[in-house]
Amino acid sequence: MDNTKKSHGKNLRKGRVSLPNHAYMVTIVTASRQPIFISFTAARVAVRCFHDKDIVRQAQTLAFVVMPDHVHWLLQLEEEGNLSDVVRLYKTKVSLILRQRIWQRGFHDHALRDDEDLRDTARYIIANPLRSCLTQHIGEYPHWDTIWL
Repeated sequence: MDNTKKSHGKNLRKGRVSLPNHAYMVTIVTASRQPIFISFTAARVAVRCFHDKDIVRQAQTLAFVVMPDHVHWLLQLEEEGNLSDVVRLYKTKVSLILRQRIWQRGFHDHALRDDEDLRDTARYIIANPLRSCLTQHIGEYPHWDTIWL
């Protein structure tokens, strides 16, 4: 790996803070963009891990979608939650269950501002399979959920 890629990951972490009760949109990408979650079984593991008791203690999942090579996750940290810790925990659980290295290092996060609507962000996240032409109707895509159903 060249130094540009190494420093880019470091730059993503600069200034990252975890604010209790704050909402974040997180994107986690598979290693080398491998389409691991094209497998229905692997995708369901990724879905189940959002509901893991250890993760639920740290963050409320507001919406998510599991795409073939990445995951989008809208979450709200609990009082004791830490963004880096909860994402690391999620990635670890998925990898351990599937018994393989799944993820590229790091993740991208966006702390939602007060003027950003949570439901609009959730709609954007769950519409990802439509924009990627994986389905023509979101109801046909099985690997997403939101609390606003």
